[in-house]
Amino acid sequence: MTADESGATPRGADAEGEAVGEAPAGEPAGDPARSDGAAEGVTGGSDESGDGNGGGDANDGEGDDASEKDNASENAENNIAVKLEQLILGAERRYTPFQAARSAGVSMDLAARFWRAMGFADIGQVKALTEADVLALRRLAGLVEAGLLSEAMAVQVARSTGQTTARLADWQIDSFLEGLTEPQDSGLTRTEITYPLVELLLPELEEFLVYVWRRQLAAATGRVVQAQDDAEMVNRRLAVGFADLVGFTRLTRRLEEEELGELVEAFETTAADLVAAHGGRLIKTLGDEVLFAADDAGIAAEIGLRLIETMGHDETMPELRVGIAFGTVTTRMGDVFGTTVNLASRLTSIAPKDTVLVDEAFAEELGRTGDAPVSEADAAAAEKAAQEGTGSPPPPYRFALQPMWQRPVRGLGVVEPWMLSRRG
Repeated sequence: MTADESGATPRGADAEGEAVGEAPAGEPAGDPARSDGAAEGVTGGSDESGDGNGGGDANDGEGDDASEKDNASENAENNIAVKLEQLILGAERRYTPFQAARSAGVSMDLAARFWRAMGFADIGQVKALTEADVLALRRLAGLVEAGLLSEAMAVQVARSTGQTTARLADWQIDSFLEGLTEPQDSGLTRTEITYPLVELLLPELEEFLVYVWRRQLAAATGRVVQAQDDAEMVNRRLAVGFADLVGFTRLTRRLEEEELGELVEAFETTAADLVAAHGGRLIKTLGDEVLFAADDAGIAAEIGLRLIETMGHDETMPELRVGIAFGTVTTRMGDVFGTTVNLASRLTSIAPKDTVLVDEAFAEELGRTGDAPVSEADAAAAEKAAQEGTGSPPPPYRFALQPMWQRPVRGLGVVEPWMLSRRG
């Protein structure tokens, strides 16, 4: 067995595991700029004089002291960064990408496709991977070999997981850990506090992540198996809505960055809570806009009106407009596509401030389910007849629909929006 096969330091690499020689045959050569000591969390030092030309005079002492302090501080932070990485990953760096792929029994080409799909940068042939990286490759490749996933589907799994968790990790570090690692009275720096904090939080956050994922997976599976047929599992009939802050571009010029960030966070948080509480699904947030979906038109109508009502009572929030459409939607990697989505977006752009506009199909669906009258005139006549004792009372409608002006919409033809409101 060669050194490469055993997982030991390959030929052409130094004792620290830095790739300084040629890459294995048929593999891309390592990038020298990515293969220095920094890749292992070790910074390179300057010459001893500190003046860049190998010499200096007695007056350079203060500059030398400052430089040494800076280097010492930088080295300490890098050492903590390496320790944090080992703590989070649970193992030390051991493999180059080529060695990891070979240990997993996967071609370097497929391994690179998986890693890029997960959002990992190309690192040449630096020894930066762990046993966990090898195990992940084996699992994905095993699903393909067993026929449970095609190769393309396995890459999609890697991409969807990578994109979702990348945003989650950034979110947690930026908003959660940053607030908990403010310098304390103890005199410790944020960097020094981070390690014990992560050590305590890591197992709890890991278990919580798995719990939430299982709950979401159970809910998503339940929605799919209730579909009428196989085609409907992919192309389903949904209500899709956009909620958009009015005049957001002007706000970006007036508000400070911190104020703007707080406003966006408050909007997204409020919208996400309302969508979830009333049985919808938040598809994505776009700063000044959120996209949501619901299986039932009545649920989507309630969400749209609740968003308007809640934001309207918040003096710090700009006006809101909402557009909702109902129809066939294609779902891919947690997102939604199709004419219905485009129509909802167009309705949002033409909606008056603090109103909800819906399309004709959505209005018809509310009428079919009894959430709104098919005709306001017929509903008024039925109510009058009930009061006079000559007819049955109409159903307890929740919503009212008012037809608006017809207008051409680019790419969608002539559209007749309906204004949605609460009944009575």
